[in-house]
Amino acid sequence: MNKVARLRGSLGLAPIALIALILYAAFLIWPMIYGIFVSFTNMTPYSDEMDFIGLYNYEQMLQDPVILRSLGFTLIVTIAVTAISNAVGLALAMMLNRTSLAFRAMRTIIFLPLVLSGVVIGFIWRAMLTPDGLLNTALMSIGLIDQPISWIGEPLLASIAIIVVTSWGSIAFCTVVYTASLQGVPLELYEASRIDGANAWGRFIHVTWPLIAAGTTICVVLCLISCLKLFDIVWLVTGGGPANATQTLASYYVKVGFTDNRFGYASAVATFLLLVVAVVSYGLTATLRRREAAL
Repeated sequence: MNKVARLRGSLGLAPIALIALILYAAFLIWPMIYGIFVSFTNMTPYSDEMDFIGLYNYEQMLQDPVILRSLGFTLIVTIAVTAISNAVGLALAMMLNRTSLAFRAMRTIIFLPLVLSGVVIGFIWRAMLTPDGLLNTALMSIGLIDQPISWIGEPLLASIAIIVVTSWGSIAFCTVVYTASLQGVPLELYEASRIDGANAWGRFIHVTWPLIAAGTTICVVLCLISCLKLFDIVWLVTGGGPANATQTLASYYVKVGFTDNRFGYASAVATFLLLVVAVVSYGLTATLRRREAAL
């Protein structure tokens, strides 16, 4: 018994860590490796056989106009949502950085979209944006419009709708992170800056902004990654339409794989998206880390 106890004591949490590594490899690493392998084949769900076709799927991507359109829309959504979410989230965090009960209640209300899944958000906003939905009904009732607007039936309006809906969910996350970062800024620094004659903008630039650099890195990087992989909101609100105007890379490879049944080509698109996310997120993280060190 003493030997067993000593053995358990020496192992510590190693068995739990081993189980976690096995699950991580089984449900993340192996599917990723297998997906990359499938991207070099012509795999379909209708045949048990698949042939190795090399880079043919990737060559097809270069000739696919929907890929370029999806990549462009993905980048537009990523830039717009990241900028809007961080700007509005920081502004709300600074306004709500108070200790009174009323401000705590408002922080809770703003936090609510964060606890909703993308599927729920997609269903809510699709119900609001349909021609007979809540938005058109409200605008018509107050006389701002005479007839329903096709919010998700026009390419430009549908693209704006995706950006607004995605930002609505991301703003809550950024507000929470920035609020936590602001609460870590010592009040003595604000008092010292006031004594030195700094105005509100000066205090923000020289005190607040440098000291919330870590929070900025978290918000920017995570917003960027989530937008590059955006699928659920697009799929539920617009379905990638109209005419592929709101198709993202993630929604496109799902469509190709499970609607067109081209598993090999879909895996190539997914591998391309993986490469884009890895390169952009790593580069941005390194840049923001250097900024933190410089500040």
